Amino acid sequence: MAAATTPIGRHTWVIAEGYIPPDDGPRDRRFASHETACVLNCGERDAQLRLTLYFADREPVGPYRLTVPARRTCHLRFNDLTDPEPVPHDSDYASVIESDVPVVVQHTRLDSRREALALLSTMAYPAQ
Repeated sequence: MAAATTPIGRHTWVIAEGYIPPDDGPRDRRFASHETACVLNCGERDAQLRLTLYFADREPVGPYRLTVPARRTCHLRFNDLTDPEPVPHDSDYASVIESDVPVVVQHTRLDSRREALALLSTMAYPAQ
């Protein structure tokens, strides 16, 4: 199938809700509590992303920078972000993702603090 001729996605996405539960000790990575931004780049150019986190009680942190190759997807775990600093656990935050090419962003959270895992997923807000 040929690549899309009309760009798919937006340059700016907002995830107004973010929270990583407190670390609950060693656990298989697949089942550890986490936040994820699933980024889809359908375009012909690599997407250069800048991610900024906003908090209720302190100044924003960022940008975190990453590349999503052309015609690829990336499932970015916020737990894995370290530069400019690790994303705090047990703290509410929001995020803004800016891309130099159009991308699509979906937000997912796995909360594994209880035996019955809780998984939620929603589309990020596509800013104009």
